Amino acid sequence: MQLLGIGSRIQHNELGKGVVTNVTSKHYWVTFIENGLETIDIDSDFEVIEAVEDEVDSVSFSDVESSLITILRKWSDASSITPIADKWKKGTLILEPGDGKSANKEIPIDTFFHKIVMVRDRIRVMEQKINASKNLVDQEKVDLQQYITRIYGSLTSFNVLFKSKEDQFVGERSK
Repeated sequence: MQLLGIGSRIQHNELGKGVVTNVTSKHYWVTFIENGLETIDIDSDFEVIEAVEDEVDSVSFSDVESSLITILRKWSDASSITPIADKWKKGTLILEPGDGKSANKEIPIDTFFHKIVMVRDRIRVMEQKINASKNLVDQEKVDLQQYITRIYGSLTSFNVLFKSKEDQFVGERSK
């Protein structure tokens, strides 16, 4: 199958004559004289009037953007947007000392939650760096991964603050 370049002219059985204006890995974007812009599958049934032999980048901007987002989420230590549960918004965390002499400490729950999310994200980055390390043998990676799992387990008390279950800490699961 010949991949058409941008500027190629085609005759489609249903849509008429058109010009290829963009190419993705699965589709041609074609501007048809009678029907305007349409996307058609690369393997659609049409006649090639004039093929442009251009170097075609078969990856669309959307494909590149999706790949970049995936890579950044996997390898960046930038935190994702993690919403706090609605009932805790604008709340206050009050720490009351047991000695009866010291003053209470009040912290906005949003600030405390943000710090918990930063800890979670940094643990995830550490986990990825351990798994990608070429200096550690497999057994060392397994041992460190078990420590990280225990850390997540120690932090499950804070799950009540998360709006979405998929954002919560997950420790060791029983079988």
